Parts: sequence; C-alpha cells; structure tokens
Amino acid sequence: MRSITVSRYVTPLREGGSMPAVVEGDDLGVYVLKFRGAGQGVRALLAEIIAGGIARALDLPVPEIVLAHLDPALAQTEPDPEIQDLVRASAGLNVALDYLSGAVNFDPAVDRVTPDFASRLVWFDALVGNVDRTARNTNLLMWHRNPWLIDHGAALTFHHAWGGAVAQPAKPFAPIADHVLLPQATLLAEVDAGLAQRLTPQCLQAVLADVPDEFLALAGAEHADGPLAAPASHRQAYVDYFLARLAGRPAWLQGAIDARG
Repeated sequence: MRSITVSRYVTPLREGGSMPAVVEGDDLGVYVLKFRGAGQGVRALLAEIIAGGIARALDLPVPEIVLAHLDPALAQTEPDPEIQDLVRASAGLNVALDYLSGAVNFDPAVDRVTPDFASRLVWFDALVGNVDRTARNTNLLMWHRNPWLIDHGAALTFHHAWGGAVAQPAKPFAPIADHVLLPQATLLAEVDAGLAQRLTPQCLQAVLADVPDEFLALAGAEHADGPLAAPASHRQAYVDYFLARLAGRPAWLQGAIDARG
C-alpha cells in the first residue's frame, strides 16, 4: 500500500456515520479519509483494508486504498468543533480511498449490473459479513458507467467481539437477505468455485500484510495473551478465519441462495 500525508482538509462527508472527509494529499491526489478517531475505531480501518484487499483479489472494483498520515495541526484551520476533535483524535496513521471525481450513488431503480457482477458481489459480502449494501445504503458508486465498491468499514462484523478463535465459520449471513443486488444474483452457485479458488492462503496472507502493525496493536490492546496479542499472530488469526469461512461456504452460500427465494 502507498502512504500519503494529508495536506489539506477539504470538506466532511456527513452522510457517513463516521463522518469521513474529502482531503488532499501531498501527492496532489484527492482522497476520502477514514478517521481512526471516529466512533467505529481502528477496527473499521482494519475492515476497510482487509475487505478491500479481498475484493480486489476477486476482481471487484474498489478505489485505491492508501495509508494516510494526519497532522493534528490541521484541526486549527477548521471552524467546526466536532471536526477539530475528530482530527485531533485521529493524529497519525489513518486510511484513505481514492476520490472518484464525478461518481454518483448507485440507484437500484435505474442502474443495471450483470448477473455475474451481482452474484460475485453478493458472494463477497456474505464472505466478509458486510451489513452495509442495502437499498437504503448501497455503498456502490457509478463511475464511468461502471459500479465501484466503497466503504467496507462495517464489514467483518465478527471482529468486534473476537478473541481470535474461529467460531461457527459456516454460519449463514442473515443480513444478506437485504442485499441490494440479491435479486440479480442468479449465478451464485456458478461463481462460487472460481471465487473461492482465488483466495488461497498466500493471497489472504498478502492481503493481511498490508495491515500496519500499529492498527493490529491498537485492536488487540485489550488482549494480554492469545492470538490477538501480537501483530503477526493477529494477522494469522484473520487468515485462519477466512480459510475456515471458505471451507464452510456450502452452508452460507446456500443461505444466500435460499434468501433469494
């Protein structure tokens, strides 16, 4: 992953629950910044990196994800006290996504996707436990007439109360019934094997290698021992979780297929 330094806070994106912001980087790029000091904490940044990396491995389009260094001095130029507090609480390393200029929100009543895309996206969201792809909040953008995936901070629901052990890896993901593209996902059984074959142990280890030690240390701070106590074993715990989830996929895949019915 590339790293940038935030050079200017441009504007908040208040439609997001964690109040992300449009910022400029020292590379002259424009990004959507996800704050480590927001209410969802560092685990939302972990989810952004891990789910985004898995999506990319499955050839699902995700904006480039970068690590973003934030100077708390930027808070001095912001008149809004809430934004000032958020910037100060997020000093240091954060996560940002490339800003897709001119993109518009996906409208399920107007925008169309192929059954293949819909099926691959539903499969992915069931794998990573993404609760945030509903008709009310699609977290899809249309950019150059193609759908792009954004905002995976609410994925990986399992890791908010997690000690590193794999529990019920085959459990169907009930929120998939509300997925915005479930009606179009007519090829779930057909895409399953090809997608699973991409997510080898080596692939998952490469995805987790992008996660900074600092984030893993913060997320595992309450665990004095066990697999989450050290960054290396913390990474492996995520890899083990997804390998177990893939091994148990006949059950959760059937859950998604049944939800279509």
